[in-house]
Amino acid sequence: MFLYLRIIPICQNAFFLMPLVHYKSRISPYWLPNGHFQSIYPALFREIDGIKYFREKIVTPDDDFLNLDWSHAQNEGEKRLVILSHGLEGDTTRQYITGMVKLLNGHGFDCLAWNFRSCGGEMNQTARFYHSGATEDLDAVVQYAFGKGYADVRLVGFSLGGNLTLKYLGEQGAAIDRRIKGSIVFSVPMDLKACSLAIIEPRNQIYMHRFLKSLKPKVVEKAGLYPQKIDLKDHALVKTLYDFDDIYTARLHGFEGADHYYAQCSSKFFIESITIPTMIVNAENDPIVPFKSLPVEMLRSHSNVTLVATKDGGHCGFRPARLTDEFYWSEKQALQFLTSL
Repeated sequence: MFLYLRIIPICQNAFFLMPLVHYKSRISPYWLPNGHFQSIYPALFREIDGIKYFREKIVTPDDDFLNLDWSHAQNEGEKRLVILSHGLEGDTTRQYITGMVKLLNGHGFDCLAWNFRSCGGEMNQTARFYHSGATEDLDAVVQYAFGKGYADVRLVGFSLGGNLTLKYLGEQGAAIDRRIKGSIVFSVPMDLKACSLAIIEPRNQIYMHRFLKSLKPKVVEKAGLYPQKIDLKDHALVKTLYDFDDIYTARLHGFEGADHYYAQCSSKFFIESITIPTMIVNAENDPIVPFKSLPVEMLRSHSNVTLVATKDGGHCGFRPARLTDEFYWSEKQALQFLTSL
């Protein structure tokens, strides 16, 4: 069973979307019995071939850089672009990005997958990194795409990249450039504090330690470059992702602490202002994003945003039950939604 939403055109670039959809059919195979297996299996075992990126490096307004990876549609036609934003400590080579790129390329969409600062195999030049609310970098990518001549742009985000995307759309509000036609995001931590606390739980520490294993060495490297801005005296105190955000993320990016950072950057505080068709897909068994942390009641009456709640799928998983399916449920869902715009 595949999900078809009731999308009724009202006028050009305007749609009525069902605000809350419960997708009740099982997505995952029986041998991935819970959210942990459904999250981990694709990350470890899925391989996507046939993607050839062309990399460009663009300069940001603060004289840093972003690495952009382009993959163009297989057939000539209308110039439509999808900009993809990855998750925490991810990059453009993650399977959830490349699987999406391959399917969209095959259906006429050019794709621009961008690497956050310090991601993608190259350390950035400024003392700051990326964070969950750094929408200025996403805007720099969008504006660069406009400069390339694209007048039809759609946004896709995963996890942290999904939060970033929703925050960006909310900040733009009614003033958003109408060349951005719509957006779909997956496994979004819309309440950053709730998710930071959830990942501390014993059952989730495998994810937390994986993130910290990557984040902590980056801080050490940065401290060697910017000792006046990054102090390692508290490095040993970082035991959790909350600690890391409180000691490093917040201080480096102008926040008073982790709680202030989460309050300023959680997309749940911005989605009410979104004015273009947007779909949010979160699994009820996501081990990293507690479903109860999502602003369900707010979204019930939203005229532009649809929340699709799946029974299973894990975190950025959504592997289909049939072994013969090359593309995942999430990718087919995104293709359907983005094509409908």
